[in-house]
Amino acid sequence: MSFKVGIVGLPNVGKSTLFKALTRKQVDIANYPFCTIEPNVGTVAVPDFRLQKLSDLYNSEKIVPTVIEFVDIAGLVKGAHEGQGLGNKFLSHIREVDAICQVIRAFHDPNVIHVDGKINPISDLEVINLELIFADQETVKKRLASLASELKGGKEKALVKTNETLLKIKDGLEKGVMAATMELNEEEKFLVKELSLLSLKQTLYALNVSEADIKAEKNEILKKFNLPLDPEKVILVSAKIESELAELPPEEARNYLKELGLEESGLDKLIRASYKELNLITFFTAGPKDSHAWTIKKGAKAPEAAGKIHTDFERGFICAEVINWQDLVNAGGDVGAKEKGLIRLEGKEYVVQDGDVVEFRFNV
Repeated sequence: MSFKVGIVGLPNVGKSTLFKALTRKQVDIANYPFCTIEPNVGTVAVPDFRLQKLSDLYNSEKIVPTVIEFVDIAGLVKGAHEGQGLGNKFLSHIREVDAICQVIRAFHDPNVIHVDGKINPISDLEVINLELIFADQETVKKRLASLASELKGGKEKALVKTNETLLKIKDGLEKGVMAATMELNEEEKFLVKELSLLSLKQTLYALNVSEADIKAEKNEILKKFNLPLDPEKVILVSAKIESELAELPPEEARNYLKELGLEESGLDKLIRASYKELNLITFFTAGPKDSHAWTIKKGAKAPEAAGKIHTDFERGFICAEVINWQDLVNAGGDVGAKEKGLIRLEGKEYVVQDGDVVEFRFNV
């Protein structure tokens, strides 16, 4: 299963520059560089230093990182829900992604013209959110109309509950509230899942800041532009710096980051934040042949994790040998870990944890 993050934003906010930097991004894993699937879709490895540590421990022949897809969604302008710009194309593309990354311009540059003629991050944010809300209003309206017909034939509990949920969402949307911020329980979210509501998707905010602001605190930038955003969902990036880094060989890029006083690039932060926003975790399999990172949803049990490797593993699951990656490295490998009693046998109900190194036992 691949997980997709759609990159959206108004014209001239730096969205295309950031995506271009992503498509050229060099990850410190020679056999698995960024690869472009289509002109507007790219798959990038999720930076994870733990994988290299495991590879060093086993002297693995190759490293296989976990990946995430980014989709450069074009066509967002005011009136997109009415077909302005690429309108319908934009909406269809964004429905297919698992999460949204809104790129918001938070820098002044007279050489880069803003679509509205002035820099106003709050206005940009409102335009994007309103387009998502307007689109969802149409979707909800159509589904309520079809439900009205279905309810005439009977009062099935699921249909009645779905109707109530949609009316609740409709009321919120009409007040300008994003579905994601409404108080919807898990049952209600499940009932409307098939609609792929745009304003219900998990959202991150990439603030494209100036080079001078790249080391600033997020709260400082949010206050500077009066942006009412949760700092936990905000990533500061400089499209200019990222485009320069993308042109450099890995070693030179790392040196450039050090010169700037940065520990990692904004894109690395964005990739990891996207992974976290999608509620994903990583478990590992490791040995002389390869050190491999696997992606699962947080809360997945051992058989489901086994199925990520091969369906036969899930079907014939017996148990799993589990150890935390750091414990394994500290013990110097399997032998030392077993001597210290650090490797556990876990059954079907075990919830896999981020950073687990697992070996599955199964019947074929």
